[in-house]
Amino acid sequence: MGVPTILGLESSCDDTAAAVLRGRQVLSSVVMGQADLHAAFGGVVPEIAARAHAEKLDLAVEQALAQAGVTLADLDAVAVTSGPGLIGGVLSGVMLAKGLATALDRPMIGVNHLAGHALTPRLTDDLPYPYLMLLVSGGHCQFLIVRGPQEFTRLGGTIDDAPGEAFDKTARLLGLPQPGGPAVEARARMGDARRFAFPRPLLDRPGCDLSFSGLKTALLRLRDRLIADQGGLHAQDVSDLCAGFQAAVRDVLTEKTRRALEIYLDGAPQAPALAVAGGVAANAALRGALQDLCAERQVRFTAPPLALCTDNAAMIAYAGSELLAAGQRSDMTLAARPRWPLDQSAAPLLGSGKKGAKA
Repeated sequence: MGVPTILGLESSCDDTAAAVLRGRQVLSSVVMGQADLHAAFGGVVPEIAARAHAEKLDLAVEQALAQAGVTLADLDAVAVTSGPGLIGGVLSGVMLAKGLATALDRPMIGVNHLAGHALTPRLTDDLPYPYLMLLVSGGHCQFLIVRGPQEFTRLGGTIDDAPGEAFDKTARLLGLPQPGGPAVEARARMGDARRFAFPRPLLDRPGCDLSFSGLKTALLRLRDRLIADQGGLHAQDVSDLCAGFQAAVRDVLTEKTRRALEIYLDGAPQAPALAVAGGVAANAALRGALQDLCAERQVRFTAPPLALCTDNAAMIAYAGSELLAAGQRSDMTLAARPRWPLDQSAAPLLGSGKKGAKA
C-alpha cells in the first residue's frame, strides 16, 4: 500500500463529522453541528445527539467523499472514534464503520477521540515526538507527553469540570448563548478583569492537576450578590464578570502549563514543543499567554487551525493512519466506550464518574 486514503468518522458528542485523508493531505472535512437542536436545553442532550448522529452520519460521508472526489472503492481504510464520548453517538459511528469495512473489505481502526486531538499537531505541523500537549476542550483538560500514536504520559488534568464546561456554565449563569466559550470571550473583551476577585484554584498545591468548578461557584455568588444589591445585572456587570472569569482560567492554565513544561523539559527532548488542541485552544487570551510562556522558555508553540481544534473527523483519520502504519487493526468486536483514558497506567482523576476513569 502506498499513501493510504482513509475515511474518518467522528460522533462522540454533538458534531457529526466525516473526512477523507491521504497522507497529511485533508481532501475533505465535513462537520454537521447540532447547536440548534440543543439550544433550548442549555447543553447537549445525549438522546437527541445520538438520534441526530444516526440520521446524519451517512450524509456526512456522502458529502466528504464528493468533496474529496473519491468513491468508497478508493478508500484503503476506515477510522472511527470508538470512545470516549456519549455512548449513543459513539455507537452510531462504530456501527457505520463496521458496515463500511465489511462491505468494502477494508481495514477498520478504532481511534481514541483524545488521541485524535493529541496527534493533530503531527497532521498540521509534522511535529516530531515527543512533545507536550495541552488538551483543553469542553469535556477534557489534561497535560500529556506524546511519545507515539499509542504512548501518552499524563502529567495532570482537571479533577472536576473541564474549562469548556466551565465556560458553558458561566454563559448560562449570565444569560449568554451557547456554546459558552465564544460568548464569554466576546463579552470579556469589553470588561474589566480586575473588578471582581476570582480564585485561582489549586495554584497553592504542587503538581499539574486543575480544578474549575470553584470558579463557576465564585461567579454564581458574585452574580447573585449584584442582583441582590442592585435588583439585576447591568451589561457592564456581565462583561466584567466574563473578563474576571476568563482571566482566572488563563492564569491557572498558564501556571500549570509552566509546571508541566518543567517536567517535560527535564527529559531533554531534542526539539521541545508545546502543542495546544481542543476547542478552548481557540481562546485568544489563553493562546497569547501560552505563546508568551513558550517564547520565555524557548519552546516551539503550535496550535492547529480552529477547524481542527474543535471536534472533526480529519484528526480521527490521521490518528487512524498512524495506527494503521503501526500495524493496528480493529475487528468486529470493536466496542463503543464512554470512558477511555489515554494514559492507561495513570491513576484515575478524581470525580471520574460511575463508568470509570474520565481521563
